[in-house]
Amino acid sequence: MSTNVYDILLERGFIEQTTHEQEIRELLGKEKVTFYIGFDATADSLTAGHFLTIMAMMHMQKAGHRPIALLGGGTTMIGDPSGKSDMRTIMTKEKIDYNAKRFKEQLSRFINFDNDNAIIANNADWLLDLNYVDFLREVGIHFSVNKMLTAECYKQRMERGLTFFEFNYMLMQSYDFWKLNQLYDCTLQLGGNDQWSNIIGGVELIRRKEQKPAFGLTFKLLTTSEGIKMGKTMKGAVWLDEKKTSPYEFYQYWRNIEDVKVEECLGLLTFLPMDEVRRLGALEGAEINQAKEVLAYEITKIVHGEEEAKKAQNAAREIFANGGKSADMPTTVYEKEELDNGKDIITLLIDTKFAASRSEGRRLIQQGGIVVNEKKVTEIDKVFTTNDLDSDGALIIKKGKKGVHQIKVK
Repeated sequence: MSTNVYDILLERGFIEQTTHEQEIRELLGKEKVTFYIGFDATADSLTAGHFLTIMAMMHMQKAGHRPIALLGGGTTMIGDPSGKSDMRTIMTKEKIDYNAKRFKEQLSRFINFDNDNAIIANNADWLLDLNYVDFLREVGIHFSVNKMLTAECYKQRMERGLTFFEFNYMLMQSYDFWKLNQLYDCTLQLGGNDQWSNIIGGVELIRRKEQKPAFGLTFKLLTTSEGIKMGKTMKGAVWLDEKKTSPYEFYQYWRNIEDVKVEECLGLLTFLPMDEVRRLGALEGAEINQAKEVLAYEITKIVHGEEEAKKAQNAAREIFANGGKSADMPTTVYEKEELDNGKDIITLLIDTKFAASRSEGRRLIQQGGIVVNEKKVTEIDKVFTTNDLDSDGALIIKKGKKGVHQIKVK
């Protein structure tokens, strides 16, 4: 292996904490390491937040190491208290299984699972049939409650009330690492820095039970300058599934991030050489927009492919640079008869996903944030029909300065 992947991850800004820095670096430089990252199946698509850990997996695999993507079919039934102020909603097993299947499909776009180059595992395979008494005897004896209560993930919940249900989560995640160590000789766990306490639990469990080395490493979380997790918009999460967040919306999200975050995101979320990352990150004033275009294009290319990235970039340029339209802009198509009968503006806002509810739609209109075919909408019960289509047969709905969507008929 030429360049040590540890140095690549460090230079690109991934690494936040390590259990044994020097040993991990040496290990990654001299042998093929099997490592794992866990994905709790809480939704039917991965998000922009997951994308950072996927990028790290891709760097690791390129360097010759073997990833295990661990789907949390079992742990999702409990829910990780890390970074949460409330207990997670309990989901059905069927929903979790469906979500895990979708995660597998999406991860296969980024990670090569052929010929044992990477492994997909599901912790439901060993967690759901556990005998509780055996589990306590095997695993519980190695955990000090006093020490667990000092962990950041539990501290945040103590004031609101931490259930015993969630208190088990650290033991279950630690058990996962031990199990993967037994099954696949997995010696390294990676995750976001909110997983630090859980990762240490697994490292210590393997070292105690197997008398073997095990290691943990966490990545920085993508946050805004106010410390809020990135990958969230007014409409909710930024998804990797093109049906939930279109390639255009995905592109626009990254095109519009804060100036101060551009260089960091270029390092973490693209494969551009670091010299180029630093050059783009140093641009100032209006020129920083060039760097944002490159960032949005490169990320969209990795997630949705080059063709969709080009389409999204062209659409963004046409719509905002020329104040015009684009064939590649997000579009909702109605049957002609449907629009002949009329659609009220709030229904249009919900159908185009500009509003999640009728009350949110009303608020947007009252705040003056909605424009249709260059005219501001002021009436919350305004109805549009085919008579309102412009000369190109479209209704162009704009939300604020950045959101744009067209309605067409067939």
